[in-house]
Amino acid sequence: MAPVVDAAPAGAKAPLWLLALLTFSGTLAMHIFVPALTIAAADLGATASAMQMTISLYIAGLAVGQLIYGPLSDRFGRRPVLMAGLSLYTLAGLAAAFAPDAQSLIAARLFQAFGGCAGLVLGRALVRDTAGNMDAAKRMALMNLMVTIGPGVAPMVGGAVAGTIGWRAIFWLLCGLGVANFLLTWRMVPETVKPVAGGGAAVIRNYGRLLVSPAFLGYAVGGACATTSMYAYVAAAPFLFVQELGRPAFEVGIYLAVLVFGIWIGSIAASVLVSRLSPRAMLFYGNGLSTLAAFGLLGIVFAGALSVPLVVGLMILFTLGMGVASPAAMTRAISVNAAAVGSASGLYGSIQMGVGALCAALASIGPSPVLAAALVLAGACVVAQVAFYRAARS
Repeated sequence: MAPVVDAAPAGAKAPLWLLALLTFSGTLAMHIFVPALTIAAADLGATASAMQMTISLYIAGLAVGQLIYGPLSDRFGRRPVLMAGLSLYTLAGLAAAFAPDAQSLIAARLFQAFGGCAGLVLGRALVRDTAGNMDAAKRMALMNLMVTIGPGVAPMVGGAVAGTIGWRAIFWLLCGLGVANFLLTWRMVPETVKPVAGGGAAVIRNYGRLLVSPAFLGYAVGGACATTSMYAYVAAAPFLFVQELGRPAFEVGIYLAVLVFGIWIGSIAASVLVSRLSPRAMLFYGNGLSTLAAFGLLGIVFAGALSVPLVVGLMILFTLGMGVASPAAMTRAISVNAAAVGSASGLYGSIQMGVGALCAALASIGPSPVLAAALVLAGACVVAQVAFYRAARS
């Protein structure tokens, strides 16, 4: 039986900026290394496919790792599990900085993902532990607003660091971030739950209850379809802008970074609307806006009316709706079972990654990646709307 650690006293909360930083760190390590792939490949004498494994296995590590940290934190408490994950993140970053070959780098990146996803899972769980439904949704929206900085700035930072100091400096930077997060967690993050007894059987029971819960599945699948379906557009963007619209390759990153503003606006709107609208209304209105944008994109593809302003404008509307719906879906999903918040957070994140990977893969099917991506976005939004409706009814 685990030692019982007293939860934080009523009102004790970790600063929201710190929870955002912990959550941000896990995905930052994925995006920041992308611009350095070719530089690292040349230095290590590795093939392009081998270097792409440092990204694909990182995503896989995030998906699998989230299934582990949630139940571990329910069993042993948030603080010790989070600090263990941050330690692994830091040590793996150190190993990556010294990697002598591509195989070593791939292995280090996988362990870095296992460590980094601790912040993804436990940042959400810590918010839910210390707030009621309405406050949690508002804090989730604000945290989401801060976390979305990562995909926008990480590639630019990674490219600048790799181009001036070298690709290994990226991992020294991530090591420093890991150390800072560990120290800040040690000083500023209180324990928010009392660990509960139970081994592997309890973990299986928790996941079993969640997987047969119509409410959890509705919010989790709906939330994933409403958010990470955007990976289909990301996967198709180079073909869309370079091959279909004849734009230079360097502009692709700019058009993708612009989408962050849509998420920001949506997250700000969510933090304001949470006190005025029910979670159900936020889900339907937010995803409804994304649905209109997705079908608008599909319409201009069929009409042969593709243009940069139209595509980018519609995708900003899509991400704006995503920013409104995401905090409500996440909050409702991890609130289904008060005794398994950590497990629910981990399973929710894993489903998100799985749906995102599936949508990106579907966007590569057929002769036209642009048409495939538009179909995936439209279909995912419809699935999300149906899933939210079923969850609300349950």
